[in-house]
Amino acid sequence: MQRLAGRIILLWGWRRALVAFLAGALAVLAQAPYDFFAVCFVSFPLLVWLLDGATGEASDGWLRRLRPAFAIGWWFGFGYFLAGLWWVGSALLVEADSFAWALPFAVVGIPLVLAFFYGFATAVARLLWSNDIGRIAALAFGFGLTEWLRDFLFTGFPWNAVGYAAMPVPLLMQSVSVTGMVGMNALAVFVFALPALLAARRHVRLGAALLAVLVATHVGFGYLRLAAPEKPAERSLDVRIVQPAVDLSEKWDASVRDRIFATMMGHSAKTPEPGHGKPQLILWPETSVPFLFTERPDALTALGEMLGGGQMLIAGVVREEGGSAANADTRYYNSVVAIDDRGEIIDAVDKVHLVPFGEYLPFTDLLGRFGLEQLVAGPMTFAAGNERHPIVLPGGIRALPFICYEVIFPDLVAVDVASADLIVNVTNDAWFGDTPGPYQHFRQAQIRAVENGVPLLRAANNGISAVVDPRGRILDALAIDARGAIDAHVPISNEAVVSSGQRRVNGLLIMLVLVLASFTLNVRQRLRVN
Repeated sequence: MQRLAGRIILLWGWRRALVAFLAGALAVLAQAPYDFFAVCFVSFPLLVWLLDGATGEASDGWLRRLRPAFAIGWWFGFGYFLAGLWWVGSALLVEADSFAWALPFAVVGIPLVLAFFYGFATAVARLLWSNDIGRIAALAFGFGLTEWLRDFLFTGFPWNAVGYAAMPVPLLMQSVSVTGMVGMNALAVFVFALPALLAARRHVRLGAALLAVLVATHVGFGYLRLAAPEKPAERSLDVRIVQPAVDLSEKWDASVRDRIFATMMGHSAKTPEPGHGKPQLILWPETSVPFLFTERPDALTALGEMLGGGQMLIAGVVREEGGSAANADTRYYNSVVAIDDRGEIIDAVDKVHLVPFGEYLPFTDLLGRFGLEQLVAGPMTFAAGNERHPIVLPGGIRALPFICYEVIFPDLVAVDVASADLIVNVTNDAWFGDTPGPYQHFRQAQIRAVENGVPLLRAANNGISAVVDPRGRILDALAIDARGAIDAHVPISNEAVVSSGQRRVNGLLIMLVLVLASFTLNVRQRLRVN
């Protein structure tokens, strides 16, 4: 191990960049759908050894001395995000004649930008670096800080945060209900990087002890929580989730809209599966209604006739405000609407966090001069909603809707879910086909249920539609490319281990311990050298 570490430390130039790139790309195998988390015990020690050799010239200022460390983190991040997000390009091939030109910008450009976050992480770590276990704590702090920043900087995109690598199955998901993603990201990097100590023979026993304790605690807590009796449910909900698997080439084709709508109606009106009662809630995916209700009031009449007494439909729609399509002041929203058994829209929630370039064009005036336009969402640009609120379902149950990738933001979900009994996520992952993207999206939604201790109902046009309990267990699901509906009886109970505020405090305490440990050992090393 010492010999291997020595060779890695002494790498220079393109060889160092290549190893960093490959280490990052390898780490993606720990994410869904592969879930091979053991690779991180290779990737992160390699990153530690590369950083051991990332020393600038003594005569340089402190900022210039950090450039080698930043470069290593950047190459690691470029490999990680390129291997983990290449599937984004699939969305541009749905209308290849119009958008294929943008493929390299999406597939390569997004990882190029996101890699700067991991460059920042390794630069921060290098500031606190030492030659012992302190550097492992420094790296964990750097990544924990960076993954938190990814949650909101530049509109935010915390996709495939490193902490998800430590949570491939429900047994290993439960700790996030205490640590939150901030703590989980930092602890995951700390554990994954600990084998790097084997090369230096310093703090090896301490590292082994910490590794054993942290892994045992992670697994043990998961086992105890899954084995614990479930809280008696005061209420329950019979649900039907429809997955139509509509071909996106037909999505906005006026000639097939009626057929798409009839297919949705047929799945919704079928006889309940054996052992299930009549659904109280029917859930349709994001933008599942292929027209504007303002243009087709007859569709609401048909829905009222299809829904029985006491039933409710929540459907993803495009909602129009401001008049006709010819009106320059018309605004369109990516929304969900609640429709009762009289065919009346009784509530609506608009998507608050839109996808840049997919649902709106940022810096419209500037980018429009270069002929750029939004790429994939549909035939119109969306406006962002102002606020999110729960929709009251039959029995007084409060469902909080998140549209598409809104569900990947831990803080966004945690802030609003306190007033709700369950999470509803509607999406259209058909843009990305049978690639890792839909699996990664579902995993992050699944983790939100565990974090907040409430059930998750997820409807995808094509992707993974599912019912997930508060402990992350999948009660029923439809696979990618499956067409149909699932019926489920969902007990409603709140099994949150701690409040969202306490999770945030716990995550910050973990970060504080790491930064204090790395700072203390860094200072001690400097004093010893001097």
